Amino acid sequence: MKTRSVVLYSVLRLLAFLVPLGIMLLFPIFREMYWIALIFAALIGVSLSIIFLRRPLDDVASGLAARREQRTQKTDAEKDADLEDAANAALRHEDADGDAAR
Repeated sequence: MKTRSVVLYSVLRLLAFLVPLGIMLLFPIFREMYWIALIFAALIGVSLSIIFLRRPLDDVASGLAARREQRTQKTDAEKDADLEDAANAALRHEDADGDAAR
């Protein structure tokens, strides 16, 4: 995953919230009831990020998906160990069947 994509997306999301909040706090009504300014800034920030930050979000999401896929893929050593375990289990099963038949 690219660190640059994550940092860029995070900074842009913060700016989408903080800039409208700063502008609204310039008005006296929002200084008295700051919680309304917080709610409006959050709604504006979400709206702006949905509209304008689709590409950075896709970059971050694809990076996370690639990282998860790498983590779930088995290494060659793990594949070899699984094959050996399966072969050993098959031999034990054949020995148990052969001993039971005698």
